[in-house]
Amino acid sequence: MSDIIQLLPDSVANQIAAGEVVQRPASAVKELLENAIDAGADKIQLIVKDAGKALIQVIDNGCGMTITDARMCFERHATSKVRKAEDLFTIRTMGFRGEAMASIAAISQVEMKTKRHEDEVGTLIEIEGATFIKQEPVGTPNGTSICIKNLFYNTPARRNFLKSNPAEMRHIIDEFQRVALAKPHIAFSLHHDGLEVYRLPSSAMKQRIVHLFGNNYNERLIPVEEETTIINLKGFIGKPEFAKKTRGEQFFFVNDRFIKDAYLNHAVNKAYQELLPDDNFPLYVLFIDIDPSKIDVNVHPTKTEIKYLDEKSIYAIIHSAVKRSLGRFNISPTIDFNQETGFSNMISQMAPEDIVPPSIAFNPDFNPFGATKTTTKEIPFLRNESRGSSMAPSKNWGSLYEVTNHHVPEQASIDLGEPKDLQFEPVQKQFMQIHNRYIVSQIKSGVMIIDQQAAHERILYERFLLHLEDRKGASQQSLFPQTVTLSPNDYELAKSLLDDIKSLGFEVREFGKNTLVIEGIPVDLGSTNINETQLFEHLIEGFKNSQQDLKLDKRDALARSMAKNSAIKGGTSLGQQEMNTLIEELFACKTPNFSISGKPVVQTIPLTEIAQKFDK
Repeated sequence: MSDIIQLLPDSVANQIAAGEVVQRPASAVKELLENAIDAGADKIQLIVKDAGKALIQVIDNGCGMTITDARMCFERHATSKVRKAEDLFTIRTMGFRGEAMASIAAISQVEMKTKRHEDEVGTLIEIEGATFIKQEPVGTPNGTSICIKNLFYNTPARRNFLKSNPAEMRHIIDEFQRVALAKPHIAFSLHHDGLEVYRLPSSAMKQRIVHLFGNNYNERLIPVEEETTIINLKGFIGKPEFAKKTRGEQFFFVNDRFIKDAYLNHAVNKAYQELLPDDNFPLYVLFIDIDPSKIDVNVHPTKTEIKYLDEKSIYAIIHSAVKRSLGRFNISPTIDFNQETGFSNMISQMAPEDIVPPSIAFNPDFNPFGATKTTTKEIPFLRNESRGSSMAPSKNWGSLYEVTNHHVPEQASIDLGEPKDLQFEPVQKQFMQIHNRYIVSQIKSGVMIIDQQAAHERILYERFLLHLEDRKGASQQSLFPQTVTLSPNDYELAKSLLDDIKSLGFEVREFGKNTLVIEGIPVDLGSTNINETQLFEHLIEGFKNSQQDLKLDKRDALARSMAKNSAIKGGTSLGQQEMNTLIEELFACKTPNFSISGKPVVQTIPLTEIAQKFDK
């Protein structure tokens, strides 16, 4: 029997490695940007076409390479960062594995121009599928320019698994943001299909965060700084009121390397425990500086996982530092027993001569016993229905005893056996609202209680899902069109959803860099009280949350987000006719008994259970 084990050719080995290192265009962008940083560049340009599928080009003004180094960098396990095994535990560079360039060259067409500052001419190298095509001298600026064309051209199966251009571009922007945050002293720029997405000058960390995410982030940031013998921690956290439903703006860096660590993330979230709901996530950009010998970065090919020598101490330091910053900037309540606060509210900051005595005004014709007419606030989503009388309780508590002297009409009963068999007659039904959150009605077997917010979410969800399927969502023109400026990542996401958003009833068009114009909103939401800009931002944020947590279909996630952000909230007063309409539309739904999150919408309390409460 002949031997069956043999060494793989380099071309095959490189393609296998490429499956780990280069999973999508964003992976190649990350490797090239990190190489430019390791080369000592202070200006880096990223040029992308067709979301990286056609072209990825990184131009830097770093140290450049010699002819020999230019050729060697495409060999597997060839690196300038590691000489011996011990060097793996003193790494401060971004790259060190020596696999990235070989893996990229195995699945693309590469053109590299490089020149050292002290050389007169540079070197041009062309590679296709790990095969050297050309190597010759060339005139080129100092530094290195690498073009990656037609990624995965020789592995069509991998290319077919790539997502749409907007989706792949969002991944590229994510990687760009992580690298740019780690090195604020380096100037970066990003161009996509000839349009400038980012131009980031060299700046301080706070300015870099603002340049990346928007000017409104300037007021959202709280500085964090802590120096210990174990780690040095610095960075910024976000104020609780600006927390979002998704984890997108959470960044941990260890020795300027972006990492993902659920354990350390828990330390930050725990510091916000009493300030945020469970489903909200704060912004943070935190940098940990630690002795490289106390960590191991050689855990995963993407280098986003790290093992620590003293993990529990690092957890405690991060938690206490974030907690202290929240208290120092009066975000969380603090108690100072040495400070006398009894007279603090009585001391005026005004000069004595500027203080004006208060004046008293009264209405001599006011009659406190006169009847007042109360009105119910109109609910925009039920605005086409006639509004009923207010359910506000009487202020004269003594009149409660007069109820026994009046005849109370018998309420209509409703049988919840089968929702489809329910026959509603709005004139005869009587409902009552409890705490402006629940709708209560008498039924044949007892009492029915409906969660008004969950019910309206279910109604809108099925309505919007129908609009997305038949593309017939009606729109109402806005009197004054509103512009909304999004982050580049959210802007790419919004562009990919424009067709579906328009089918809901929005009229939206692109308007310049990262900006959209909202000219109309769904007719179901037509009201002067609607903030179109805020509604659209919440729609995008809710969509990201639904897709990230539930892995839903795009249209389903969009319908859920729209329903949650558009539904009436608990605490909203409803009139009798509005309650009638809400319940009629609820039981016309396909799934009326459960909310879009899977929780009950309707609860019934049998008469037998009520009797047991009174020991009958």
